[in-house]
Amino acid sequence: MTTRADRPATLDDVARLAGVSRSTASRVIAGTGFASTAARSRVTAAADQLGYVPDPAARALVRGAGVRLAVAASGESAAVLDDPYVEQVVAAAARVGGPYGLGVSLHWLPLAGSTELQRLAEDRGVRGVVLVNTTEPLLAALPRSLRGRVASLGVGSADVPSFDVDNGGGATQVLRHLYASGRRRIAMVAGPHWLPCTQRSVRAYERLARDAGLPVRLLPGDFTAERGRAAAREAVRRWPDTDAIFAVSDPTALGVLAGLRGHGIDVPGDVAVAGFDDIPLAALSAPALTTASHPVGRIATAAATALAEGARAAPITTFPSVLIPRESA
Repeated sequence: MTTRADRPATLDDVARLAGVSRSTASRVIAGTGFASTAARSRVTAAADQLGYVPDPAARALVRGAGVRLAVAASGESAAVLDDPYVEQVVAAAARVGGPYGLGVSLHWLPLAGSTELQRLAEDRGVRGVVLVNTTEPLLAALPRSLRGRVASLGVGSADVPSFDVDNGGGATQVLRHLYASGRRRIAMVAGPHWLPCTQRSVRAYERLARDAGLPVRLLPGDFTAERGRAAAREAVRRWPDTDAIFAVSDPTALGVLAGLRGHGIDVPGDVAVAGFDDIPLAALSAPALTTASHPVGRIATAAATALAEGARAAPITTFPSVLIPRESA
């Protein structure tokens, strides 16, 4: 028996040449389940004769190992999938998955809840899930069948290891830098109220203000530049003597810069501005943005590697954040 020259041999070809059923040929090739010695010999010989090469994805599905890593990001809308932060996570997962023959898929998890996690749990193609923007309700809703196959970029639980930046430590470094430069009336633009990890930066800000006897000037934020621009207007309206604004994300801080410029306020002469993340645009703004590092690629790589290898990760893996002083503060 021969196969067409324009296509590789299939498992059906092997089964026909060996004179066995497809399921028997599959068990022999996969090395799972029962098959007689004679059947194993015929299937092996047929595979050799035809030059049959098992599809790695099919083998993974047979073993229940999965063929892709799923990146699942929670957010108020599907726009979260366009966030540069999420894009970095997907890129890191793709780089990790390549040598393992794993692809990557991207999913939105609405804050109001959905059946997406259950669908991922039932999908045999999913090797593991990287959670982004993790919340406590999301962890509580995690299907039992996903336990051991999930890593969180953010808060974790007894069943879900956490991989995250020390944003509280990074925020503390930025705030101390502002204080050391003589700034005493510092406003802060926070992150989304529903995202637990952003509260570390808020607590760092409130602690520094309390210890130094400084006023607390806290403004809501959502990681967007638009909100930063609005927060700048609100800060100078409510507290005209504000001499520094710290935003917990660089896009928001860049919005603050734009908002202050629109009011004719000099940065850093009148008001210093600092952010968090060290995105590429931070070094290119005018003035260049003082910020703290957020090694998203390294964090996502560590989480994806643990899932790809099926390794048991430490409950919490924290990556340091480093102050990056520039001209804005």
